[in-house]
Amino acid sequence: MIVYPQFGTGSMAQFPIRKKQLQRTVVNAALDGSSIRLADSTGASTQWVLRYIALTDAEREILETFFETTEGSLNTFTFLDPTANLLAWSDQLSNSAWQTGPQLTLAAGMADPVGGLLAWKLSNLAAATQGISQTIQAPASYQYCFSSYMRADQSTTVTMTAGGQQAMYRATPSWARVTFPSGGGAAANSINFGIELPAGATVYVYGVQTEAQAGASPYKSSMGGGVYSNARLAHDLLTFTATAPRQHACTVTIINVNHL
Repeated sequence: MIVYPQFGTGSMAQFPIRKKQLQRTVVNAALDGSSIRLADSTGASTQWVLRYIALTDAEREILETFFETTEGSLNTFTFLDPTANLLAWSDQLSNSAWQTGPQLTLAAGMADPVGGLLAWKLSNLAAATQGISQTIQAPASYQYCFSSYMRADQSTTVTMTAGGQQAMYRATPSWARVTFPSGGGAAANSINFGIELPAGATVYVYGVQTEAQAGASPYKSSMGGGVYSNARLAHDLLTFTATAPRQHACTVTIINVNHL
């Protein structure tokens, strides 16, 4: 699996990032002048323009090696959108994208920390640890930040997992955002992120998010998730400009078209 590279700092892009999404509508024109219009999701496309400045020699080499591997626009690769939540259906924990322990119950429509009703109540009815998790098709060796808002009526310990790594946090009666940075896992092409509750615990969660970077950004609600497995470089030329000794600048344009 070819994956867009992550630099040693844990970043994949620099701000500002320009992202453009295009949708296609199919129009069937009838002889009487009427028409039927239908959204065509397979024709949707997304484009990112990533501008880099002050790249080191090592970072330039990383991009050059990646460009050679993809052979310009010829080969597809997996792109982890730096502007999105990598998890799918982050506000719908009952969706099939999530794997739930057999004795973990979910209740939707709970008050969330931003004044809505998008929080979920997780209750462990078992005598052992139960959890909810999601697997994304992305390198386990990359740096990630897994985060979620949590609270509990009675303080309890919650375990957050990222691949083979885990960390324990305290959920209290007040909403607090928990962030779990991880990285350097096994050389696998997928990684699982989860929240585990001890026996008998009940915890409220909201805004579950994973990003391919060292820290958490503001929560972004997701549906399809930010992992694009059919991305391509838009151009067959990668040009660098030397801006200072051992510093380089370049622009990388990436496209993802559903029907290609």
